Amino acid sequence: MKITVDEEKCCGAGQCVLIAPEVFDQRDDDGIVVLLEAEPAAEHQDVVRESASVCPAAAIHLDEKA
Repeated sequence: MKITVDEEKCCGAGQCVLIAPEVFDQRDDDGIVVLLEAEPAAEHQDVVRESASVCPAAAIHLDEKA
């Protein structure tokens, strides 16, 4: 799995950080998502999928074939 995030679309809701703090963080100044791990370990992939599905801005994109 490979993750990309669209910082322009991110609204800073922080749901991804709450669900998968091992993979996502937020910038201190504006709350925009920071991707910590573009290719998460297998044990984190389910929470990454959940994070992408609940993102209100649809800013998290997953490539499951990578």
